[in-house]
Amino acid sequence: MSSEAQTPVVDEALAAAELAPEPPAPTAAGSAMRSAALLAVFTLAFTALMALTHDATEAPIQASVEARRLELIAQVLPRADYDNALLEDTVELPALPALGIDGPVTLHRARRGNEPVALVFEAQAPDGYSGAIRLLMAVRADGTLGGVRVVAHKETPGLGDYIDPAKDRASPKWISQFAGRDTAQAASWTVRKDGGDFTYMTGATISPRAVIRAAGRAATAIAPVRDALFALPSGASADKVFE
Repeated sequence: MSSEAQTPVVDEALAAAELAPEPPAPTAAGSAMRSAALLAVFTLAFTALMALTHDATEAPIQASVEARRLELIAQVLPRADYDNALLEDTVELPALPALGIDGPVTLHRARRGNEPVALVFEAQAPDGYSGAIRLLMAVRADGTLGGVRVVAHKETPGLGDYIDPAKDRASPKWISQFAGRDTAQAASWTVRKDGGDFTYMTGATISPRAVIRAAGRAATAIAPVRDALFALPSGASADKVFE
């Protein structure tokens, strides 16, 4: 076929192309839908990444918390004294005024060869010089005190903060006076200035007095019912023990 014969066909094709409608321009609604879809994809990807990160870090974080908890407990009860899973062998104490803490308190039970060794729990002195003083205590199965440690306070640096062994420069540490004391006498524990036998730093009586009396109140509440607390199933509530 000659080129002259092809010309009308080409002309018709060009004319049809010129008459064909142009593709519609993107609308605002269409752009918004595409943006929303992209956002959803990124959100899903981010959520999946965070979930993977959480799963990867949760166990190490929990292990670190438990290790720190055991380090604190070791200050009032040596690890060699028990062989059970101390952090798992627990009961829940009700909110007891003698403990000075609003709300339930977790009590850990130490055993060796399934025999009771000690009860470990927290208490609080509400009347420190600069506010509440948080305590960790251990009451042994024989009724003596394993020890007391201050785990949180706001006492004056260089003055009342010697209740915290980390700040106390004395030897032996002031807080060591609690170890081995008979909890049957706990109600009368106080500083020498008030007729007791606990020593204290001259000019800084309020902080040690608060710690001693709080420890005494807590020991007086827990020691007499220690056998009943050891007998409860792990994870149980101790409400009935204090009724």
